[in-house]
Amino acid sequence: ERIEFANQLGLKCMVCSGGLGAKTEDEVKQRCDQMNHVGEMVKKGGMIAGYHNHNGEFDEKIDARPQYDIMLEHLDSSLVKMQFQVAAITSGYKAQDYFRKFPGRFISAHLQDFSPTDNKKQVVMGTGIVDWKDFFAAAKVGGLKYVFVEMESDPTIMQGCADYLKNF
Repeated sequence: ERIEFANQLGLKCMVCSGGLGAKTEDEVKQRCDQMNHVGEMVKKGGMIAGYHNHNGEFDEKIDARPQYDIMLEHLDSSLVKMQFQVAAITSGYKAQDYFRKFPGRFISAHLQDFSPTDNKKQVVMGTGIVDWKDFFAAAKVGGLKYVFVEMESDPTIMQGCADYLKNF
């Protein structure tokens, strides 16, 4: 019924968001099997299924590997695309590295930038720690079709980001 409703709205993508809550590689694989099944249903419904990460998929490691890496190995790229949350940079992971390592696997990204002196503080894009020139160059390899500026609470940041992107 959700797929039917999404079609009525004219949506092109359905994206799942949330942490895995997995403690073992087998649990990650099980979650991926579930996402692959959902992706198959969404694809039959005429849309693209996606998965939106948070920092947990990078911070919660299994055998010293981020869960996100395990997910990319076990998700069927023909059924589930990824929506990269750029905030993962605050855990030491750059979107552009993943775009290059897994070409064509990404549908979209949530854009945020963070202070060089306090990586918990969101700042206007272009004034923080993300290398946007490299990001957008790699985004072509990754397959990005959509980007969304994520604004936590300060509307001036959103306006600054919009202005930055217009002049990029």
